[in-house]
Amino acid sequence: MKRFAAGGVLLATGALVLSACTPTTAPGAEIVEGTSITAAWNQPFYSANGNTSFGNATANNNINYMTYSGFNFYDNTPELQQDTSFGSYELVSEDPLQVQYTINEGVQWSDEVPVDAADMLLNWAAISGAFNTEDFAPEEYQDPETGEFTTEFPEGTVFFDSGATPTSGLGLVQETPEINEDGRGILMTYSDFYVDWELAFGAGLPAHVIAMNALGIEDPTEAKQAVIDAIQNEDMGVIAQLASYWNTGFNFTEMPSDTSVLTANGPYIISDFVADQYITLQANENYVGDHQPQVETITVRFITDAMAAVTALQNGDVDIIQPQATPDVRAALEGTEGITVSYGEGATYEHIDLQFDQSKNPGVFETLEARQSFLLTIPRQEIIDRLIIPLNPEATVRNSAVFVPGAEGYDESVENSGILDMYSEVDIEQATALREQAGLEEGTEVCLLFASTNPRRVSEFELIRESAAEAGWTVTDCSSPEWGGLLGAPGAYDASLFGWQSTSLGVASVGPNFETGGINNLSYYSNEEMDAVVQELNTTVDTERQMELLMEIDRILVEDAFGITIFQFPEVTAFSDRITGIDSSPLAPTIFWNVWDWTPTETNASEG
Repeated sequence: MKRFAAGGVLLATGALVLSACTPTTAPGAEIVEGTSITAAWNQPFYSANGNTSFGNATANNNINYMTYSGFNFYDNTPELQQDTSFGSYELVSEDPLQVQYTINEGVQWSDEVPVDAADMLLNWAAISGAFNTEDFAPEEYQDPETGEFTTEFPEGTVFFDSGATPTSGLGLVQETPEINEDGRGILMTYSDFYVDWELAFGAGLPAHVIAMNALGIEDPTEAKQAVIDAIQNEDMGVIAQLASYWNTGFNFTEMPSDTSVLTANGPYIISDFVADQYITLQANENYVGDHQPQVETITVRFITDAMAAVTALQNGDVDIIQPQATPDVRAALEGTEGITVSYGEGATYEHIDLQFDQSKNPGVFETLEARQSFLLTIPRQEIIDRLIIPLNPEATVRNSAVFVPGAEGYDESVENSGILDMYSEVDIEQATALREQAGLEEGTEVCLLFASTNPRRVSEFELIRESAAEAGWTVTDCSSPEWGGLLGAPGAYDASLFGWQSTSLGVASVGPNFETGGINNLSYYSNEEMDAVVQELNTTVDTERQMELLMEIDRILVEDAFGITIFQFPEVTAFSDRITGIDSSPLAPTIFWNVWDWTPTETNASEG
């Protein structure tokens, strides 16, 4: 997601069909002194490192997007745009694949320390997993109540919790990148071609902050050099310390006592944070890029209930909301003066995943028959009829984990995957027979994880529980307000109900959801055929073959009864007349993608 609130974790394919466009603000925009904007989101922030399996969640990455800069970003067309005010990247060679990254001179962190090769080198080490100790199983060191690492790894063990795999992304860059003479660039060489190389890398977290905290170094320049020396010399003892801090040091649920972890290089920096209430961002006075903010402070209030978010907007307590759409939300927003409302279909889809290992009730979904039995009870059409049709009369069941309904390849994939043959409708008789074939007694428990604060998910749970009971399954409530951090946590649940949200159009971005050890493979799922398909997809530039491979992924998931898709999210965005420049993107971070374009109106400025 860990992983994503009310619409979820990372998933993207090249088959998305999307529209709408807003130009970005020209460089030179100035902050309107005294202005503030308040947005609402449905889950609290809890990690400034969105690249760990724990921190990879929309609620975190919305904030991180505003506080960290990178080489590129998606606009709301959506098209990939390079941020040339931050740095540049160049494809030096295709065989072998070599990419040169360079940070612009003058780009700095909020503490005025330069952003440079040390930051990129540490980010490469983390995202590539090049130094990770082989065959290390981190699950036993995680807290099943939170999903966090709470027990120190064995001495000398290196583990960056980035979901790195050796066949995709930076996992294909196992050689230490070469640093430019000026110290602001690195050259990376891939062992194989990677089709989405342009999306694979960013500057990362502040290396000097990590080294100062992990190694006890006071001087930031010395700290950066310690990072470079450790990586270039393959000093596993030092790298292990850096990895441990990288994994956990940026997790916090209120204003941290050590504010160095707030160090930013984006338009904003975190200035206040009250647990479970709000987080406030202040314009970063040391930001030198083109995305200069116009609003001085942005506060994100955590409002888990959609109707409460609507009320807050109507009362003027917040200025922009993107709550989970429900009929009550739509009815409440209609006719409200001073508020602009837009509706659409988002890039998030609801689904259920089953745990292949590390489940709360060990072995409950060990067999194919057990998984098929449970999935046959999921009342997908009833969920849509009751909860989605009132918002979108054209809504249909989504039958692909890869393709968006209506996109090129969707119909063919659905026809060939076998999902309609197996799961076109609820079949209690077959579900009962399959449960018995799996040797599971009537009343076998399935602990379902979902967001307890989400009314729609609560309704879905009740419908699923009632239907599954008819086939002899007892579905228990494992919901939690902290559901995101629990995704993938060993022993926490047996099945999960949440949403995947697209973050890019990269064709290879689907792999981490289903390949062995992928960062978004939260189910401990492993299939050699799937891994081979993903590996080929990662290196294939032929679009026809890409389409064939994506369809293969759908087919394998159905054959393995990995889980089941339910519906595409209806989406609603509403904002007050105190702000202009809002035009949500279908990709994460949706409303926040152009935060630098948010412009306070005269009403806002006069009140400021």
